[in-house]
Order: sequence, then C-alpha cells, then structure tokens
Amino acid sequence: MAGGTEAFPDLGRHCQHEDCYLLDFLPFTCAGCHQIFCLEHRSYRSHNCPNSDHNSRKVVVCEVCSMAIETTGLVGEEEKALLERHESSGDCDPKKKKKPTCPVKRCKAILTFSNTSSCKTCDLKVCLKHRFPADHACDRAAAAKAVKKPLNLDYLPPTALSLRYGKDCAKSPTSRSASRPAATRSVKAC
Repeated sequence: MAGGTEAFPDLGRHCQHEDCYLLDFLPFTCAGCHQIFCLEHRSYRSHNCPNSDHNSRKVVVCEVCSMAIETTGLVGEEEKALLERHESSGDCDPKKKKKPTCPVKRCKAILTFSNTSSCKTCDLKVCLKHRFPADHACDRAAAAKAVKKPLNLDYLPPTALSLRYGKDCAKSPTSRSASRPAATRSVKAC
C-alpha cells in the first residue's frame, strides 16, 4: 500500500494494522514481522506480532541451586535435558542457594554487599539495622579479652614507666630511662 498525498506521493506510509490504515508521516517498522505501523500500533502487543520473541533470551532457574540457565531456542524436552545435565555436572551446588542472613534473633534480612556491617568489637557480620553493639547483643567483655595485647615496655615513654612503677624518673638511678643518654631516647605511641 503506497503512502503520501497527491502532492507528495512518497511521503509517509499507511499503518498495516487491519483496523487502522492511518497515513503516518513517521511510521515504525516492526523488528519481528517487518510490517509498518503507526504510533498507536507499533508495540508487539498492540498489533499481536507473531514473532515478538525473536530477539529475546529465555532462562530456566534451577530449583536446587537457584542458578539461571539460558535455554534460548530450546523447547520442552530439550530444556529438561539441559537441566538434568546441569544437575549432574559439578556446577549445581545446593549450598549456593542459601544466602547469608543477619544472625540476630528474629531478623530475616539477607546480607548483601550494600547492607552488611561488621562489628568492630565482636567481628560479627550483621545487617545495617543491627550495626550498633547494643542492637545485636555484642559481648564486649569477651571481645575485650580476646583483643587485649601484652604490654611492651620498650615503647612506653619514661613518664608512663615512672607512673606504672610508682617511681619518679629523676630520683631513681636504677630505672631504665635514667640509664640511657637523653639524646638516644625515643618516644613511640602505642
């Protein structure tokens, strides 16, 4: 069906929908059936295109491991055979299906990259709602004992040593800091 008007016969095309035949000056060509349609009938659904899935991808989700397996171009028995091959291969692992959840009682939040927080005192991975120690029953006493390091006396400043032993650095000739010359002393932070 030719388009246009009497003055411009090559301008525009008629919609090929059976009930429309509207002269459209900016027609759309369907990628599935290669027919020409107006703005109203350009979608696959509006003109009931028989080839609407020509460019789509199809996947089947494995019930065991929740992995998506592409089945584009396969139908019926071929899809089932592909799923059976997947299950018999080493790729299908039921442990992959279970996603980590927040360990706090009655919290069912799934821990993802964006909503996971690690507690600094007990090193427990929790959701953002329970990121504070008071919210996830953090055991600070047990965590403090595990983190406590032995005291290294070589890195303490002389005043800290004198306070620790209850002596004055200037009056005690036997203290460690008094035996060293003043130029070689170094003070390091813990």
